Amino acid sequence: MSSLRVIKARRVSMLFPLTKRVSLTLPSYPSFRNASGGAHHEPEWNEPSGYLFGEKPLPPGQKRVKEEWENIWVYGFGGSFVIGAILKYYAPDTSLRTWATEEAKKRLEERGELTEDMRRMR
Repeated sequence: MSSLRVIKARRVSMLFPLTKRVSLTLPSYPSFRNASGGAHHEPEWNEPSGYLFGEKPLPPGQKRVKEEWENIWVYGFGGSFVIGAILKYYAPDTSLRTWATEEAKKRLEERGELTEDMRRMR
């Protein structure tokens, strides 16, 4: 068994004589640093404030001013769902079972073997 391995190794070395041996160990890298130098002590995330989306509640009688993108997002997202639902509802039935049933009815009709009960089936 070991002689077989030696023969295979010799074949490989004969096929690729100029290939360089590659070590499978990864090079060691220094510890990664932040772009700001790595010596900051501020938190890397927003501290939780307890308010929804970090917005403080408005005083009574004052209305919230929407940002430009909010209406586009709401109507675009909702509209795409409505259009998708309509397209799905009116999509043709392309199932294999429906096609096979219609094909079988057509062949039975041609042979004259189609009964009234079979005609009423879907």
